[in-house]
Amino acid sequence: MSIELVAQQCVPFSLDLTNEFRGIKVRTGALISGSTGWGEFAPFPEYSDAISARWLAGALEAAFGKFPERVRASVPVNAIIPILGRAETKTAVESAVTNHGMTTFKLKVGGAAESLADDLERCKIVRTTLDELGVVGKIRIDVNGNWSVSQALEYLQQIVQVVGELDYVEQPCTEIKELISLRNEMSNWSVPVRIAVDESIRMSTQINVQALPEIADIVVVKAIPLGGVQRSLDLINEMGLPTVISGSLDSSVGLSSAIALAAAVPELYGACGLGTGTLFAQDLVTPTTLPVNGELPVRRSSPDAQLLAGAAGRVSQAGCLWWQERIVRSWDSGAKDLVSDEVREAVLA
Repeated sequence: MSIELVAQQCVPFSLDLTNEFRGIKVRTGALISGSTGWGEFAPFPEYSDAISARWLAGALEAAFGKFPERVRASVPVNAIIPILGRAETKTAVESAVTNHGMTTFKLKVGGAAESLADDLERCKIVRTTLDELGVVGKIRIDVNGNWSVSQALEYLQQIVQVVGELDYVEQPCTEIKELISLRNEMSNWSVPVRIAVDESIRMSTQINVQALPEIADIVVVKAIPLGGVQRSLDLINEMGLPTVISGSLDSSVGLSSAIALAAAVPELYGACGLGTGTLFAQDLVTPTTLPVNGELPVRRSSPDAQLLAGAAGRVSQAGCLWWQERIVRSWDSGAKDLVSDEVREAVLA
């Protein structure tokens, strides 16, 4: 086998989302079948080959490698609330509680001054709906690095006034120096908001483990984008900070890697961002991987042949070639050096 053959045999797919998320309505990627299972390669289109190399390493680990031993049989899960209208937000909270037993909620917020009023209203709806349902839930917000330090200080105070204590704010600013400044400024607050970082780890070309305690209270770790479950687990042990495992808008097949990581981490900070199945209108598995009583069982998913054929049929010949070429480029851009010897040998055998 060769990486070119792996690429030729991949199955590109296209799946509709229930609502716009991260500015997209369709999730695309490619499945790779190997000796130990299925891996999912789905870096977003704008990502460079160097960043995509980690995603490929994670996909190849799932297809040709093995996951670490698990320390738990199920994983607690938080609900993810995209930027929705008011009625849709309320419905999403009610469904997460009544249908899936989730009590921790992560809201995407717009990050711009003109969207603050809408963000505040959505945060208020979540808190009010939880109160109506008699749920003492936790609320997190995810900014995706869109705030300046001054915006973060102002907006966080307003959001806290609406929802009460925030569990944490995820990636409020992009730059390391901004996060340090924000943390220092909040040290004078009676109850500083905990800062979690995602992009500061996932999008960094070289992770400064020693600097992390200066900028973050919590780390959000995504298995496939960091090169796989074992590499992520090693990084978590090196960082030594409270950890939340999250998915990367994966299908149920790709989510298996995130679940395997959450199952292997010795201690979790709290509910993990693995409830992304609610964001998909279509999936590659029946039934979609969704939490029951707020938890997901630890298991791997393989695609349903009919569903995969349907999702693959939505990808043009040019699109298939694009994914094949991207796999080869990502391998040459670093994936070949990130995978284990076992996986490398399997790919090149």
